[in-house]
Amino acid sequence: MINRLLICIYFLVLSSLTASLSFESLSLHFTRRAFSTVSSSTLIGLTTSTTSTSTLSSSNGEEQYWNRETSSRKQYQDSKPISQMANIICLSDPHDDANQRLYHGNLPKGAQVIAVGSEIDHFDIGKLKEANANVIFVSHPKSREPLAKLIQQVPSIQWIHSRSAGIDFITSNELSNCGAMVTNAKGCFSSTLAEYTMMAISFFAKDLPRLLKQKHSKTWEKYCVEEIRGKTLGIIGYGDIGRAAGTLAKAYGMKVIALRRNPQNSQGDPICDEVYSNDKTSLCRLVSKSDYILCAAPLTPETRGLIDEKVFSSAKKNSVFINVGRGPIVEEDALIEALKNGPLKGAALDVVATEPLPKDSELWTLENVLLSPHNMDMTETFMHEATEFFIEENLPRFLRNDPLLNLVDKVAGY
Repeated sequence: MINRLLICIYFLVLSSLTASLSFESLSLHFTRRAFSTVSSSTLIGLTTSTTSTSTLSSSNGEEQYWNRETSSRKQYQDSKPISQMANIICLSDPHDDANQRLYHGNLPKGAQVIAVGSEIDHFDIGKLKEANANVIFVSHPKSREPLAKLIQQVPSIQWIHSRSAGIDFITSNELSNCGAMVTNAKGCFSSTLAEYTMMAISFFAKDLPRLLKQKHSKTWEKYCVEEIRGKTLGIIGYGDIGRAAGTLAKAYGMKVIALRRNPQNSQGDPICDEVYSNDKTSLCRLVSKSDYILCAAPLTPETRGLIDEKVFSSAKKNSVFINVGRGPIVEEDALIEALKNGPLKGAALDVVATEPLPKDSELWTLENVLLSPHNMDMTETFMHEATEFFIEENLPRFLRNDPLLNLVDKVAGY
């Protein structure tokens, strides 16, 4: 009887320890994209107390990021009292359907939109100061100049949120040097771009252009296809999008290697087999080992023109280049040359240097190029979800002076 009791106690303790370790592991894992304008803005006055933004960083110093597939929703301290108001300027199109809940819906207690406009002239700066505006929500694509002026003229701004994952459309010296925190919608668009990546890989591996031609000509002709399993996906920019693509690639049996600014952040990552730092030598090494090369990097001064002739000349023979990051990261003439006379078998481009792609671009006529008009994350609800993230996840945290999700390095640009 005593032996049975001891055995039961042993397994009870073991189960408790295992559950604790699993929970800690899971917790550690989850801490790690044309509008019309108006001539006036809507303004509602409200006073608020000013709180230092320095208290809004993570309590343990670790940045926390959002992912709609894996993150638990509304994990802020709901019982914690509101410690500051959120008086929100929307640098946005007033007619943007995805923002209507923000403009007219029920916001968390203590938060309200005090002005909506897309140009600096749409805002009454005096009234913004009087209302002690402290939050800017940015979604208009031409926001760089008006945001910089708002930062200069409204000193009470504590937090700036971009509805997009990329912030290249709002970067400026004013943004880099301001005291406000910046967050983005990282984690809201990753899954669809990862799906596109695997579709692009299959497009070339199974030679879909040939299938379509044979169907059109009513030709029944067998041919060998390429197996995806065992191939290597090299990811330039191993952030949320890169990791989502790597996750699907692993499910296909691919090897995943990646390039990122801080390789140490991927230590122990079960998705990534090898991680390199983001220097040019490492980049050339990555492309030389990759059957498929995915660019998922943000556009910054450092990444502009990063993928050039030297990089493409280092690429593995018959490799495929896929870009879901930003077009200007790639030197397009070098890409075209690599597609025509170099090592590349093909390219799948959801982004290009100039959008819309000019009619005289040779990319239109190259048969080994798959083009999409920067819409591979454009689901029916994608922008609505990005706005919902601001309202339901970060806004309640700001009101309670809790750590915000998706903090962006204003100087690095991501």
